[in-house]
Amino acid sequence: MPHNISLITTIASAFGLALLIGFIAVRLKLPALVGYLIAGILIGPATPGFVADVNLAGQLAEIGVMLLMFGVGLHFSLEDLL
Repeated sequence: MPHNISLITTIASAFGLALLIGFIAVRLKLPALVGYLIAGILIGPATPGFVADVNLAGQLAEIGVMLLMFGVGLHFSLEDLL
């Protein structure tokens, strides 16, 4: 039975690289978000080296946007709207 491990590889490499470069960014007195963005650029298809599964990464990015919007909705109050 063949196994497709592109999901596990994409998530593990993205989190691992984000952790490493986020830690380096914090040590350089930069926000960790800068490190996360740089990790995303490095793992993307525009740079040489390891390239994640682009279709799978796009789907994971859409899920991330949905979760972000859900989180913002949880912190939204009716008083702020009024």
